[in-house]
Amino acid sequence: DCPNRQEILGTLKQVQKLLSAHEASCLQSLRNLRKKINSLQSTAGKQIAKPVNSTCPKLDAPINGRKLGKSHSIGHEVHFLCDHGYEIVGSESRVCQESLTWTGQHPTCRDFSECSSSPCLNGGTCVDKVNKFLCVCAKGWAGETCQSPVPTFFITRTNTSAGSASAASTLPAATAGLHVRPSRCTIVQGTTHCTCEQGYTISGRDSYSCTDIDECEVFHNGPAGKLCLHKCINTAGGYRCSCPAGYNVTNGRSCKDTEQAKRDKYIKMGQKRQKMKHFERNIDECATRQNNCTKDQMCVNTYGGFQCVQVDCPKIPHATYVKTSPTRCERNPCPLDNRACSQTPNFFSYHYLAVVSNLSAPRVMFRILAQRKLGDMLRFTLLGGGQVRRHFTVQRSDHQTGQLMLVSPVQGPITLEAEVEMSELEKRVQLGRYLTKITMFVSQYEF
Repeated sequence: DCPNRQEILGTLKQVQKLLSAHEASCLQSLRNLRKKINSLQSTAGKQIAKPVNSTCPKLDAPINGRKLGKSHSIGHEVHFLCDHGYEIVGSESRVCQESLTWTGQHPTCRDFSECSSSPCLNGGTCVDKVNKFLCVCAKGWAGETCQSPVPTFFITRTNTSAGSASAASTLPAATAGLHVRPSRCTIVQGTTHCTCEQGYTISGRDSYSCTDIDECEVFHNGPAGKLCLHKCINTAGGYRCSCPAGYNVTNGRSCKDTEQAKRDKYIKMGQKRQKMKHFERNIDECATRQNNCTKDQMCVNTYGGFQCVQVDCPKIPHATYVKTSPTRCERNPCPLDNRACSQTPNFFSYHYLAVVSNLSAPRVMFRILAQRKLGDMLRFTLLGGGQVRRHFTVQRSDHQTGQLMLVSPVQGPITLEAEVEMSELEKRVQLGRYLTKITMFVSQYEF
């Protein structure tokens, strides 16, 4: 019953690994303790008598925003967030200094300007709305962006060269074409009157020529709805409606399916039911090995498919990282005199989420919890900009937990990467930084 030599060696190796891990943990704890002692010694050497019960002036939350943090004592920090549809201008965080003044500038919440890209054409005026804009068009133009000329069927001009002629005369006809027709003009007592036949309008370049009206464009979103149920085709002096293959035009604008269209519709309905059954069964290509990910990659199941991802530890100057788990890279110990190394992140953590399109907002997408508390303050910050800040923000749910919030729906398919930094501070001195990268695969499906 005695263990053989190989079993004894295996047991000794396991014990050796446990002792090595315990030794590394003890060394890291000693280094952290040494940092705290050095910080305390440095603070004690520079200690100055401070006023008792001294606080900085009260800070108000910006209009259309909120303030996080109630303490106004020296060394404490407050954070500011803007409501959905607004962006912050100024300092996101402010710290109460020993001089009883706040760092940074007081922030304001500015509405996203939808008119910054000058969407209104042909002299139109843009009016900024919440998450949309409105174009006030100049005279003679219409449409969502003032892109379409308002139809003009006649024009009246004073002809000074005609004098006071009492008889009516007809002007020469312009060159005719498929989409250009001559206007009918007469001169009566020095005034020129030009008209166009139905479906044409006076040209802006030539008052005596009539150009075809593109009814499909001008009346695309009229009071009675679109001209055609499916597709509108402009013709000379008019328009016609068309339908997809297998459908016939009825009532001049509607579409009625034929027998073939009915069969196609039933096939599509069956495909849709099959797709719904796919999600109901929750097919996991990663668990069933129905994927082509390599050994170095990690398979992430998504709605309607999968993604192959590979986690590589970052390469940062003055520091080296080693992978301690499939989704985590930790920094190797820094020399005591290497300040640049100690300022780099302690670890990187990678997480992947499968998300359907157009999720309702606001909602919590991810939580970050500090396992232990070394300093007197934790700070959570959303890094990056652009689409990430348009759709996400970071809030604190309690003293040791931060959460990534979805503030506006995301239309898929798209991949978004949000990076959240958690910092540990002791009297405004940074003790550690921890970066969490959340990658979201937003599918084209929505429920």
